[in-house]
Amino acid sequence: MMTTPDIRRRAFTGGKFTLLAAFCAAALFPVFWMLTTALRHQPELFSVPPKWIPDEVTLDSFRYVWTETALPQYVLNSLIVVSAATLVSILFSSLAAYGMSRYEFRGKGTFLTFLLVTQMFPSIMLLIPYFQIIRTLGLYDTYAALVITYVSFTIPFCTWMMWGYMKSIPRELDEAAALDGCSPLGTFFRVVLPLSIPGVMATAIFSFITGWNEYIYALVLTQSDTMKTLPVGIGLLAGQDRIQWNDLMAAAIIAVIPLVIIFVLFQRHLVSGLTAGALK
Repeated sequence: MMTTPDIRRRAFTGGKFTLLAAFCAAALFPVFWMLTTALRHQPELFSVPPKWIPDEVTLDSFRYVWTETALPQYVLNSLIVVSAATLVSILFSSLAAYGMSRYEFRGKGTFLTFLLVTQMFPSIMLLIPYFQIIRTLGLYDTYAALVITYVSFTIPFCTWMMWGYMKSIPRELDEAAALDGCSPLGTFFRVVLPLSIPGVMATAIFSFITGWNEYIYALVLTQSDTMKTLPVGIGLLAGQDRIQWNDLMAAAIIAVIPLVIIFVLFQRHLVSGLTAGALK
């Protein structure tokens, strides 16, 4: 026979899971609607009342945006720019975090605070200065322009994340490596960096997602169709007279697929990297 505390406990657990299920449904509904829209024929898009499930599933929108538009080129551009920016961010943020986690120097606290303060300013405030700098350097409408821009956005926060993770690695390992003849740089690459893989993966995912979703700088710093990234390319699919919503949603789903794959494959490293040092 169930007692009153057991009934209350089960009721609380049931209510908690019901609330979580409602939040999950609300979060996944836009994705569901985007997918069903991409699988519809054009006449079904504006049916009244709206249909939750299309009468006839079609892949024409996916076929059209992949073969009849420059979407493959946009995807390639985004992969090149974001991959390069992610690698550069990981390298420099890891080195900076290693130095701050292992050495004491004047202004260290101020520098760490400055890294966070840089994240407080809206990126749109820096658009004109960035544009002028890129034009002056002769890098307008190039991959390098976007790589430099994205790196400047991601390195500060990636450094902060890596610093929090490297602090949790015992310094005794550095001393043992030094006794074996490793230089500080050798200790970093041979000992600390391999142990920091979860933190590296977390910063890599953050950097990749930031660059993959960035729109306004990619729009302003590129001009030719052969240099535009995926977010800009998807925006170009919206016509002046009307918007083919099924084609637009198909392109959006294609853009989301790499992010979903990365998150599924590396979510364990992401969680451990973000929570590193929390219990130290």
